[in-house]
Amino acid sequence: MDFKPHFSRFLNADPERLHLAAHSHHGWPDVTEAAHLQAWTDGITLADRKWDHVFGTVVPAFQRHVARHLNLSDPSTVAIAPNTFDFVRRLLSCLPDNRTPRILTTDAEFHSFNRQTARLEEDGLIEVTRIPAEPFDTFESRFKTAAATPGHDMVFVSQVFFNSGHVIEDLEGLVAAVPEGGALIVIDGYHGFMAKQTDLSAIEHRAFYLAGGYKYAMAGEGACFMHCPPGIAPRPRDTGWYAAFGALAGSANQVGYAPDGGRFLGATFDPSGLYRFNAVMDWLAGLDVSVSDMDAHVQGVMTAFVDALEARPVPGLAPDALMLCPGRDRIGHFLTYRTEEAGPIHDRLMEADIVVDYRQDRLRFGFALYHDAGAAADYVDRVATALSR
Repeated sequence: MDFKPHFSRFLNADPERLHLAAHSHHGWPDVTEAAHLQAWTDGITLADRKWDHVFGTVVPAFQRHVARHLNLSDPSTVAIAPNTFDFVRRLLSCLPDNRTPRILTTDAEFHSFNRQTARLEEDGLIEVTRIPAEPFDTFESRFKTAAATPGHDMVFVSQVFFNSGHVIEDLEGLVAAVPEGGALIVIDGYHGFMAKQTDLSAIEHRAFYLAGGYKYAMAGEGACFMHCPPGIAPRPRDTGWYAAFGALAGSANQVGYAPDGGRFLGATFDPSGLYRFNAVMDWLAGLDVSVSDMDAHVQGVMTAFVDALEARPVPGLAPDALMLCPGRDRIGHFLTYRTEEAGPIHDRLMEADIVVDYRQDRLRFGFALYHDAGAAADYVDRVATALSR
């Protein structure tokens, strides 16, 4: 199926742009335009009544879409926020306050978690153990061994590592390794949601799962969520007034909280991202396109891109610089080249209107439905030409 016509507004906005950063800012399909306008229209027509519509119609639809794609039994466990950092703060606020909390994580977590925990660590407010992500072929066994050790208050790990694309396949085994009744278990699914088929049904009672619409859900910013397992961390200290919606009566002098995912809500937000998210999910359902279908498409494009690079070597993008290879390794929707020249290569490509990104020594190329395996050689030709100047 040719998906490019469904992204005509995005592609025609800059016809000369070669966008190879779908893992960062994913292009929006055309259906999001009307959805975005609908949010504006509702804002001016409903005015003060807008929030009745948002929480009565838009949010429940959003929750149902998330629950369907993650195979959750109850959509009400899904909380919403403008960004996942809001959830990170609230989860950290659930840790014990009568001793120094202990956190188990990896050395490959995204900045929204890594920066905040590093800062708290500076002041001795938490203790953090970071398991190296590499070598990837032993990561899951090493992390499970560490997670099985009692005494952690939080276990936080990404489903797909942002700085390599490595995919953790056995989420169930990882969660099972954590002793019952102990740590909060948190899975950062941002690079997994809508990129890799994900079934949380076996672990929904124990693990938090956070992600959002900015990347593979193709909905832009402002549409993040967290699945909140019932009964775990019922009263985050970092709380917004929306968390009082449907709150159970607390004891004397105690703040009440909603019993479902609403306990992790914040305060007033821009709901337009939720409109866009719902439009994308309805569009995909109408096309009968599954996450597995999209993953297969992107894996095919990435394989063709790697093959084309091997046929036409490009300085800085040698095969041995590729951290993970599609068809051989478990990989998300982007290719990561490890090179000390990541920054300069990024800058030269951007000057040629080829959009990529980098993190330290990791140069990343992200692919989407609006890319074609048959055009991979053309993509590589443009990259090679830009870097040969």
